[in-house]
Amino acid sequence: MPSAASSEAPSEASTAPWDVHRLPRADGKTFLVTGGNAGIGYFVAEQLAGTGATVVLGSRDADKADAAATSIRSRVPDARVRHIRLDLADLASLKASAEALRSDRLDAVVHNAGVKFDQPDRRETGDGHEAMFGINHLGHFALTHWLAPLLAAAPEGRVVTTGSFAATSERLDLDDLESTRDYRPDRTYGRSKLAQMLFGFELDRRLRTGGSTVRSVVTHPGGALDSLTPPRPPLHAPTTGERLRGLPAGILVQGKEAAAWPAVRAVLDPSVTGGQLWAPRIFGLRGPPGSGPSAVIWRTRRSRPACGRRAAT
Repeated sequence: MPSAASSEAPSEASTAPWDVHRLPRADGKTFLVTGGNAGIGYFVAEQLAGTGATVVLGSRDADKADAAATSIRSRVPDARVRHIRLDLADLASLKASAEALRSDRLDAVVHNAGVKFDQPDRRETGDGHEAMFGINHLGHFALTHWLAPLLAAAPEGRVVTTGSFAATSERLDLDDLESTRDYRPDRTYGRSKLAQMLFGFELDRRLRTGGSTVRSVVTHPGGALDSLTPPRPPLHAPTTGERLRGLPAGILVQGKEAAAWPAVRAVLDPSVTGGQLWAPRIFGLRGPPGSGPSAVIWRTRRSRPACGRRAAT
């Protein structure tokens, strides 16, 4: 697991030539995108569908998934896209979700789904876990377990975990992972993303140690605004005014179509290796995807125990 890293953006020199608009074919492969019915996940699914692969949308809302699949088919001739029910807040249901793939192998899963709450009240899943930590991290952690045999059956299975630079300023309190004592929405979200990213790196280390051909890759989508995102009605239909007001922000950030590029490259590019972080090249905020040293200093912290012992760092 990385212990420290530079604060530089991913290095352009570290990447092979890659055209985000001319993706390699992936006929015969199957990819699962969690939360593929909306936002960045939708564009990940749409772009992967254009390669000839079968794309499975993991969503708990069948109607939204059907609308997303219809949108993809309208833009990708002969798209192979379908839906499985996936509720990351319900850990006991995830085995059935994996079985619903009805496949003897899975070439990649993109752990994209996630929630971020701004309200001050702490929420819990039905399993009793803090909601952001439970859905963003624990749900994907458990899903990976159930998908492991299918990923191992693929020639080079990939687990692509969507992180966030919101994790940069956070530490994991190992005595309060679910923020029962110190709940602040932004901090708890950042911790959930840090947990995801640490999981992605540690998973790859363990896969390498075990001689597995499966690769675990972490991505960061950069800054993504709805106003800079191409319309996909009825899923996303910004007004002309909204799009015009968002144009100045395009200097620094991008829309969700471009924010999908790091995950798409992590799935498709044969030069991608496990343990990498892929993010937009321009300050980690916008532009084509590149890889390089992790842009986050990974830190864990134990809170001071009640008995007064010195906390481990």
